[in-house]
Amino acid sequence: MNRVALSFSLLFLAATTWAQLGTPLQQVQVDVVYLASDFLEGRETGLKGEQLAAEYIAARFEQLGLEPKGDNGSWYHEFDFTYNPNPHAEGGEARVGKNVLGFLDNGAENTIVIGAHYDHLGYGEFGSLYTGEPAIHNGADDNASGVAALFYLAARLKDNASAKNNNYLFMGFSGEELGLLGSKKWVAAPTINLGRVNYMLNMDMVGRLNEEKTLVINGVGTSPAFTPAVESVKVGGIQAKTTESGVGASDHTSFYLQNIPVLHFFSGQHGDYHKPIDDAETLNYPGILSISDFMVAFIEALDDQGRLEFTQTKNESQGRSAASFKVTLGVMPDYVYNGKGMRVDSVIEGRPGQEGGMLGGDVILMIGDLEVSDIYDYMEGLANFKKGDTTTVKVKRGEEEMTLDVTF
Repeated sequence: MNRVALSFSLLFLAATTWAQLGTPLQQVQVDVVYLASDFLEGRETGLKGEQLAAEYIAARFEQLGLEPKGDNGSWYHEFDFTYNPNPHAEGGEARVGKNVLGFLDNGAENTIVIGAHYDHLGYGEFGSLYTGEPAIHNGADDNASGVAALFYLAARLKDNASAKNNNYLFMGFSGEELGLLGSKKWVAAPTINLGRVNYMLNMDMVGRLNEEKTLVINGVGTSPAFTPAVESVKVGGIQAKTTESGVGASDHTSFYLQNIPVLHFFSGQHGDYHKPIDDAETLNYPGILSISDFMVAFIEALDDQGRLEFTQTKNESQGRSAASFKVTLGVMPDYVYNGKGMRVDSVIEGRPGQEGGMLGGDVILMIGDLEVSDIYDYMEGLANFKKGDTTTVKVKRGEEEMTLDVTF
């Protein structure tokens, strides 16, 4: 056995051993550190790193006492696909991806699916926001955090007398970064009766809970039972920020399109998203546990309600059209911000915002003469300008308001 293989084997053994012996906080940390390690080379679907991650997830499911629920009694649900980093080019490479499934059988009539994708961007050949040389994208928040929460939820729900009226199917999806491939393939060829799926909970990026403890929960409009249940849960100071639509850029969408109520749990966007710096040391591990505990309490609140009613939703953007614009400040919005204005999560170097002096954490209050109350106002403000134009942007930085000069 070569040195790299030996080191990997020792890391895998250490991770699975600590997961059995550590506290819940240690378990979450160990799971993320392993899944977001360079050994897994960014967990790109169909490559060795994805396979190693899938084996780890299956081993953890087995430790947790779950039953395999993949193809032919295995832990895995495999799917074929053609990989092409350029969707506009012909041809591509034939690959096989795999979902990982563990089942908690309570002898109930219906099953709740709880999922998190485990694939990521490999070396950043596709989907990366990084402009440097190819580098491993470890995807700690996206989405080792969701997988670690998945394990914690399985442990909390096993032998939970307050959550016994459903079975639970825990799923690690692959191919999400390539267009929800794994979840689409599974709902097309499910390994349980899809008609007995009560609802689906999806965790995608739950590792960056902010100081305000704002948790975005998308999809509350997909069942009339969801909003009252969310509002009833008071756990860990979590402040829920909800949206109605069941459609989004993650795996819950595949289930919503099968008329299944869905929720997507999300701790917010950040400047490390889809870059090599999304690493294990950047996460809020107690926050992952708080979000997971919130989810357990939510499940318990719905436990005696039987089969939930499904309702179709419209996309949030259909209620208010986003303006068409040709310029940008080069900032990433903070999607969990609840106040007036649009808070900037991060600023891209060399773009108009950064060159005008904008910083992460600034709250944009005005662009030119237009007052900015939310992200839609922000986009409407951008639509008033073209490349080469100069304007003022009023921001609030801490308690101070200031005006910046920006050239697009």
